[in-house]
Amino acid sequence: MQFQVTYIDFDFSSDDDTWGDVDYDTQQEVIEETKGTIWEADDGDDLIEEISSATGWCINSIDYRHVLK
Repeated sequence: MQFQVTYIDFDFSSDDDTWGDVDYDTQQEVIEETKGTIWEADDGDDLIEEISSATGWCINSIDYRHVLK
């Protein structure tokens, strides 16, 4: 199935020094790129896994819609 993200809240906090502090512009860029992509996933849980894997960030909250062909 195809999904489009309509709202997403990433956990940009960092418990280690791998990413450091993420500035606001970078956060917005990740959010907009995620919302601008049509995601292929089996279901909502798989969608979360796909996005987390692609971006490297955990997701606090997400809203999405199914894209019909």
